[in-house]
Amino acid sequence: MGVAGPVLAHCRVVEHAEITAPGLLLRPWRVEDAPAVLDALREPAIARWNPRRRVTDDLAGARDWIRYRADWSGGDHVSLAVTSAADGVLLGSVSLHQIHGEDASIGYWTVPAARGAGVASRAVVALTTWAFAELRLHRVELCHAVDNPASCRVAERAGYRAEGTLREAFRYGDGLRHDEHLHARLATDA
Repeated sequence: MGVAGPVLAHCRVVEHAEITAPGLLLRPWRVEDAPAVLDALREPAIARWNPRRRVTDDLAGARDWIRYRADWSGGDHVSLAVTSAADGVLLGSVSLHQIHGEDASIGYWTVPAARGAGVASRAVVALTTWAFAELRLHRVELCHAVDNPASCRVAERAGYRAEGTLREAFRYGDGLRHDEHLHARLATDA
């Protein structure tokens, strides 16, 4: 895995980074990603399993979505486009959010054409490894709706251990509160 981009450790502000994983390039979001983002956010599974906040219905909104994710200056999130290393096609998204001290949460989605090929788990592993090394995080949590077994498989394949079930813990894009599985990785995990 290759990494480019320095981290200012004293204030947790992160310079934009590019991270490679087998067959993937995780890179900062670009305004020109807006049409692909708009298509992705309209896809039923992505719309259902992602929160409604900051979700958009037009290209202007997709550009706003990208601007928010591309702005890492607050130190509370790192968001990357997951693209094919071969041709640059957008395959998904992976983000650290709620970065606080040595802890963070991770989230992701993949476009339908990328599902079932290990894209999400490779992206999650790559960003987690980078976060432990560059941000010096100790714990990264991954929560997903119990009704989303594909995300459970991603968590397991990415080395995130199951820790429990959180009852009606989060309101997803379908507007309903769902029970969630809580998984986590520690910097000290093998």
